[in-house]
Amino acid sequence: MIFVALLLLVFCLIIGVPVPVSFMASAAWLIFFGGPAGEGYQATQLLPYGFAQMNSVSLIAIALFITAGGIMERGKIGEKLIDFVDVFAGHLRGGLGIVATVSCAIVGSICGAACATLSCVGSIMFPRFHSEGYPRGLAAALLANASLLGLLIPPNATLIIFAWISGQSVLACFLATVIPGLMTIVLLCLVNWWLLRNNKTVLVAHKRSFADKVALFKKRSRLAVPALMLPVIVLGGIYGGILTTTEASAMAVFYAIPIGIFVYMGLNLKNTYEVIIESAITTGVIMVMLYSVSMLSRLYILEDLPGVLLGVFYAISNDPLMIMFMINLFLIVMGMLMDDISVVVLTTPILMPIIMELGFNPIHYAAIVGVNTGLGCITPPAAPVLYLSGRLGAAPIDEMMKPCLWFILLCWLPMLFLVVFFPKISLLLPHMIMGTPW
Repeated sequence: MIFVALLLLVFCLIIGVPVPVSFMASAAWLIFFGGPAGEGYQATQLLPYGFAQMNSVSLIAIALFITAGGIMERGKIGEKLIDFVDVFAGHLRGGLGIVATVSCAIVGSICGAACATLSCVGSIMFPRFHSEGYPRGLAAALLANASLLGLLIPPNATLIIFAWISGQSVLACFLATVIPGLMTIVLLCLVNWWLLRNNKTVLVAHKRSFADKVALFKKRSRLAVPALMLPVIVLGGIYGGILTTTEASAMAVFYAIPIGIFVYMGLNLKNTYEVIIESAITTGVIMVMLYSVSMLSRLYILEDLPGVLLGVFYAISNDPLMIMFMINLFLIVMGMLMDDISVVVLTTPILMPIIMELGFNPIHYAAIVGVNTGLGCITPPAAPVLYLSGRLGAAPIDEMMKPCLWFILLCWLPMLFLVVFFPKISLLLPHMIMGTPW
């Protein structure tokens, strides 16, 4: 019956059934027809289990980070951050792509969600891209890929959920993706430069004298100081051990609101109310999804799905690295069918027992999940971030696919290979700061 439940889940996702409803359909099948004798399970046992799983303070951080991202967009905080980054790279040929990539990393480190980062940075950067002659497809593909840096540069909602499900330290999971995130920034910038190397439509940037650079830096740094304090508060508070992830997310919201209202004057009561409503809707969807998946994952455990999958893997190979390779293929396929949060909440309860059985470090696996979920968000047919970027940048999907494939081949896949087969890349910071084992 477990295979029927899995096929039902995949079928519902393919035909476009909403993800939470797809999860509930698979769970309902197992409730009625699962169990050793096919007599099903008691729903009265699963419903309290779902509520118990949701009773976690860590999940509050998801709603608060989503709210912080909306406030940054409406309050012009993101705009000041982007202007500040532009001082250092905006004068280079193709430097606008570097500005967009680094800005996505900074904004993503605050709001922790790819779509929120894309909406915030894209609303500012797409007009600049178009004015400088960037191809629409390349601009949209670059921003789609760069917005996913929020899944690697912590804090981010995906790893919060991963840590909540797997029972690992949130901070350790955050630290595991920092170095892969920084390496991905470099790769995205290099691939962007390579794609533009023979492009004649992009305007050649005006070179600035040293005096002009200093004057521009002084002007924009004064304007950007209040905005720059936001990542300092969030990241410094978390990594310094002063604030928990939930407390840091609350600080981000409480700091961003007065800055957006009184300093940058982009926020008012009306759009603050709109941000809160939109964040509440997004959070509600995520919570419903988490609730449905918590019950579904419990049913998968009762059906011994991890043991079944491990048996399938062992039938192919006994080599742990080969099994890890197959796990990554499984994650990539799941990422092609659903969004990053859905992939994490569905696969983590299934795959974590296998990861532990094979002797892999769970913190190392957190970094693998971070890179894999980023890759899934830009890999069709689902690719929600890719389609959103196309809508924001008015770019047809056929113009986006070629540059996006180059980003996947030259950036995401090499990064995934390095993270999987060189675990010290992701385990270095957790080991140095928290003393976690190699």
